Amino acid sequence: MSGISGYSQEDKDRYLAMLNTVTPEEIHVRYNIAASSIRRWKREKEARAGVGTPIIKTETPVYQSPIKQGKRIAVVPDMQIKPGIDLSYAERIGRYLADKKPDIIVNGGDFADMPSLSAYEAPGSMGMEGQRYKDDILSVQTAMRLMMAPIQAEMARSGWKPRLVLTLGNHEDRIRRAIKATPKLDGVIGLSDLHYEEYGWEVIPFLQPIVIEGIVFCHYFCSGIMGRPITSARALLTKKHMSCFAFHQQGRDIAFGTKADGSQMIAILAGSCYEHDEDYLNHQTNNHWRGLYILNDVIDGAFEENAVSLHYLRRKYP
Repeated sequence: MSGISGYSQEDKDRYLAMLNTVTPEEIHVRYNIAASSIRRWKREKEARAGVGTPIIKTETPVYQSPIKQGKRIAVVPDMQIKPGIDLSYAERIGRYLADKKPDIIVNGGDFADMPSLSAYEAPGSMGMEGQRYKDDILSVQTAMRLMMAPIQAEMARSGWKPRLVLTLGNHEDRIRRAIKATPKLDGVIGLSDLHYEEYGWEVIPFLQPIVIEGIVFCHYFCSGIMGRPITSARALLTKKHMSCFAFHQQGRDIAFGTKADGSQMIAILAGSCYEHDEDYLNHQTNNHWRGLYILNDVIDGAFEENAVSLHYLRRKYP
């Protein structure tokens, strides 16, 4: 043996010839020669012969996981459209959504109020005086046209194509309950009178949850055999174990949680996106938050929430 390494070129070639049948690790076990030396000799031989990969010292690249692009979801809670109220807020909501161009728009239901079918007012009472089904329907159709006009205009202008999802609420369900209570109304009135589908909405039946980008949406979530609404965001996380968005209840409530794998859960309960006061509430309870939400960077149920009040929209679109 000779040379600085203690191995002559002849020795090296002899060990390298063994690579046809054994691995560098096996040569190390048999002859106590480092496997790294065998590989280096092989590279040197290939470099001399002009084949293989040249010996170039490089830094080991650092792996970076690709950044996943999240969705933007606009969520519009209960708008409670009915006759006799100022419907301009419907147009402002539509203009804001057209400006933001979310990937998905979720309408939480109770877009229609349907006071003519209320079961809380006795027939002939003052609360039912002058109430007409046709007036309810006309106000709903008018408000939907006002809200969707800027959205449709922006879709035509820019090619923006949001997914539109509407989860029916208990106020729209008044139509079904009226037919059930009075079968002769079957075929005379119906949910189709609202014209939701004509504007491109995917209409989800009342109390049927739908999961979108890892968030489950429903007009409200039930607890117990009697199906009572869950009334706090913290209880939503505790009982449903995933990110949730519920409507139905005035004001807003939010809670945060963590799954076993460390990923984020968020529950939001918001059920008021209208400007008028409700007759059945008082001076204190009518003073609740009203607005919509933009959920940014939605990935597998995690998101950054942005609350947008109707007061802000009135200032933005005077």
